[in-house]
Amino acid sequence: QVHLAESGGGLVQTGDSLRLSCSASDGTFSTYAMAWFRQCPGEEREFVASIARSGDLTWYADSVKGRFTISRDNAKNTVYLQMNNLRPDDTAVYFCTADPSRAAVLVAKLGKSDYWGQGTQVTVSS
Repeated sequence: QVHLAESGGGLVQTGDSLRLSCSASDGTFSTYAMAWFRQCPGEEREFVASIARSGDLTWYADSVKGRFTISRDNAKNTVYLQMNNLRPDDTAVYFCTADPSRAAVLVAKLGKSDYWGQGTQVTVSS
């Protein structure tokens, strides 16, 4: 089982940027479809973005398209989420996930993934 550790969350103002990182313990990182989900206060977890194992294909929730960018560095066992033009409704706990069997497009469509990190808090003030 892969262990995932997110970092980079914090308190920012509307319009600011943040970059989240997620490091995986598993040396087979390149075999996982990686994704980010978030859970806003009082709501269920929702899909944010996913990236194919090779890093050449990405998928995004409509709410973050054009503002967030997911990327990965397989040599560093790390996936990133660059978040620009942050808004108060982006406030949430952000979770990194890894899926050894589903394609990244299915993680996006199904909103499911096998392995989850503990999450990192992102708070955007108005």
